[in-house]
Amino acid sequence: MTETFARVAEFVLNRPADQMPDSAREAAALMLLDTLGIVIASTPMEAGVIARDTAALLYGSTDPAFSARMLCDGRRVSLAGAAYAAATQTDNLDGHDGYNPTKGHIGVVVVPALCALAEHCPDLSGPDALAAVITGYEIAGRAGIALHATVSDYHTSGAWNALGAVAMAARLRGHSPDQLGQGLGIAEYHGPRSQMMREIANPTMLHDGSGWGALVGMSAAILAERGFTGAPAITIEEARAAPFWQDLGTFWQMEHQYVKPYPICRWAHAAIDGLRTVMNSHGLTHHQIARVEIHSFHEAVQLYSGMPETTSQAQYSLPFAVSTFAVHGRIGVEHISGDGLSDPMVADFLSRITVSESDRHNSRFPAGRWADVQVTTHDGRVFRSGDIHAGGGPESPMSRQDVIDKFVEFSSPEIGESAAKNLSRAVLNLTDPGTRFSDMVQPLYRSAKSSA
Repeated sequence: MTETFARVAEFVLNRPADQMPDSAREAAALMLLDTLGIVIASTPMEAGVIARDTAALLYGSTDPAFSARMLCDGRRVSLAGAAYAAATQTDNLDGHDGYNPTKGHIGVVVVPALCALAEHCPDLSGPDALAAVITGYEIAGRAGIALHATVSDYHTSGAWNALGAVAMAARLRGHSPDQLGQGLGIAEYHGPRSQMMREIANPTMLHDGSGWGALVGMSAAILAERGFTGAPAITIEEARAAPFWQDLGTFWQMEHQYVKPYPICRWAHAAIDGLRTVMNSHGLTHHQIARVEIHSFHEAVQLYSGMPETTSQAQYSLPFAVSTFAVHGRIGVEHISGDGLSDPMVADFLSRITVSESDRHNSRFPAGRWADVQVTTHDGRVFRSGDIHAGGGPESPMSRQDVIDKFVEFSSPEIGESAAKNLSRAVLNLTDPGTRFSDMVQPLYRSAKSSA
């Protein structure tokens, strides 16, 4: 056992909730709420329907001890199937939280994993549920940073989120240190090291590999529980990875996630915010704008450039997102799906946008997501935003009330505004030792129409 793995095992298996900072538990509750809002909002989207039906067809279980209900559905499948379905569904509405150093997202797998595992922990207290959330974030985040620092390619979040799911399962199912180590090794070995920039170039329902990360992570944990063995996880146990685990339990990555104000790839947010700054500062409407010039970092410039034909393309498009905000003053689910994909006013404004790469902004990635915007009006005035960093992160966080309002906005179309407000209160109250996670989560297991 390496010193690093011993540190990981002690944290995952033995660090009680009351030895995690109040600030981390509060952040966990807020990120849980934010992610659940995206889970609920994405329920009727095609990718979520396909994922749930596929889980029912392929990933079922005849053993009640290893099954769980699917979120926003209610059908019972395997633990791995339930986590896969919810993570895939959530991943296909790009409004969930993320962490800049990982260049990816953690809650998209942590929340589905928690809900599946908690089916077998009926007395799980609110603080203990949040401690499991924190565990998933802390392990997955460091695994992601270690992976990106030790390999040459840029892999999707599923590649390292799988390890977070294993850690949560080990904690909640009472695994031994050896079972934890085997599970982490199995998950890393089979994790979906999918190449993120291929998806950026050709946006599809694959998104960030999170569904497969959840499936692999939960499967690996159960395999380890039953005696299957795996090689040590090199993102934890290799010498090059050791520095990324030194601050486990002292620096809380949980408190440094960003929340997305728009259901669009984070790489586009700085440009959206730049245009918003100019329009608000000078009282401009989209009718007055003749031309928009956007400068950003390389990865943002690679986002889809045309008028999208699918919701996947819409969520991975910088100019479409900027155009939508310019025309409508917000970006909601209705703008990135259905008739929103053929909005003539958005298409017209998109034709006025140019996007180019800036070395200045390149040098700040991935620690930051920067852009600057220049707007020229039809009467010849020129306005500049200056350098803008995407909002919602530690540098410019959304307030607690902003996150609650976002949750209500996104979840209300599916469950109603009253239920959304009640659920938001229940989630945020999980910091109270007298609460039970199972009481909070029950409303999320309603039936959804199946296409199978």
